[in-house]
Amino acid sequence: MSKSDRMAAALAAVLLLIGALPVQAQGKYGLGQKATPEQIAGWNIDVRPDGAGLPDGQGSVSEGNEVYDANCASCHGTFGESNSYIALTGVATRLNYATTLFDYINRAMPFPHSKSLTANQVYAATAYVLNLNDIVPADFVANKDTLPKVKMPAHDKVKPFPGLMSVKGTPDVHNVACMKDCAKDVKVSASLPAGFVENLYGDIRDNFRGLQTMNEQAPPASELPGHADAKAAPDVPKLLGTYACTACHAADHKVIGPAFQDVAAKYRGNANAVQHLTDKIRKGGSGVWGPIPMPPQSGPSDAELAAIIHWVLSQPAKK
Repeated sequence: MSKSDRMAAALAAVLLLIGALPVQAQGKYGLGQKATPEQIAGWNIDVRPDGAGLPDGQGSVSEGNEVYDANCASCHGTFGESNSYIALTGVATRLNYATTLFDYINRAMPFPHSKSLTANQVYAATAYVLNLNDIVPADFVANKDTLPKVKMPAHDKVKPFPGLMSVKGTPDVHNVACMKDCAKDVKVSASLPAGFVENLYGDIRDNFRGLQTMNEQAPPASELPGHADAKAAPDVPKLLGTYACTACHAADHKVIGPAFQDVAAKYRGNANAVQHLTDKIRKGGSGVWGPIPMPPQSGPSDAELAAIIHWVLSQPAKK
């Protein structure tokens, strides 16, 4: 038998052996599970420039004013003029599609409780921000029919990179576009307040459980704050991060709202302080510590809120 004949016989034997293997052993490793239509729908929330993906619902500019004041003004300013966060009054120069604004609000806002707004609220907030920028009139109602028709002032100025934004484009895998006419000096035009991320999140691994990723199992409900089966005493510093209190407050210095030590000093000796602060936190408002409003806080349970208020009132005086 020649060498080529021996090789052919060996190959035939291997193929016969593979064919004799049990069916369940071929390419099946017992790992993972098939995503259900409900799981896929929960993640499939992207909205494209032509409006594909926009949900049912609608929201007016006037309705958006209420949504904005309750969920957005604390960071972006009453009229979108915030200097500490992204100023929304310039959105017209940065987006070439109004649907992109809806998509971003829907998936990322309000920070840090993203995806907590209903479709109607997102439509309303989008309409309000567009009106702030004089792009739509005060009687505009945003929905999946009207929003894609809004023409942004920057529509023809912002050009997508074809290799990334179109299946017909050729990706620049060698970074040719980034290797010429490079800026020598980079100027940072905006940034988050100092200590913002650390104050808000603490350990990043304890956050962003809302969608329960397919790669990491979320903690059982009994371990989440406010659950009836939770036995341990409230961990107030952790609650401050969970409910985003530290996005606007710090213990010993002003961020957007007052320092906890300043609040304790203001109400020290006030017998009605707990009830007063409970009402203020639940209802929200402005005027006591400045013009920027605090949104109504409905997240903490009554027990958690009581623990937070007692903790704040126990803060020592500033040295």
